[in-house]
Amino acid sequence: MTDALLVVRAQLGERDALAALVRAWHDPVWSYVRRMLPAAAADDVAQEVWLAVLRGLPRLRDPERFTPWLFTVARRAVTNRLRVEYARPEVFVEVDLARPDGSAEVLDRAEVAAGLAALPAREREILILFYLHDLALETCAEICAVPVGTVKSRLNRARRLLREALLQKGSHT
Repeated sequence: MTDALLVVRAQLGERDALAALVRAWHDPVWSYVRRMLPAAAADDVAQEVWLAVLRGLPRLRDPERFTPWLFTVARRAVTNRLRVEYARPEVFVEVDLARPDGSAEVLDRAEVAAGLAALPAREREILILFYLHDLALETCAEICAVPVGTVKSRLNRARRLLREALLQKGSHT
């Protein structure tokens, strides 16, 4: 059964449909929240997301847009916890394309997770949505309420920052 059909059924009051949506989307939502926040806050924020979904689902006009709507709700909950980080102005830096990217190095999961956690919130968020949740640029833009071009520039900056963090960590070990 498609998410859109489950949404319509949940909007009509079918608890099984709502439970199916939660089962299908709990892990991706929790994963997004956990990668954006410290572990201590992730469970609470994920619960806040599902409470907001429960309250807001009857007002969702286009059931086909459930995924971006869901991640927008999750983003809003995360943003509420990260207000200080999101309030910082974005700083754009020139990319040095002449430097080798070090992509041939083998990295373990813990190194990548630590590098991802060290990124500024906006860049971390874009990498998580685009690569880990496999969302289209347009969907990422909708979730983040920014133009697609901004998503592209944040992705570029995030990749560079992550690469630099991983290379720097590798040179010190």
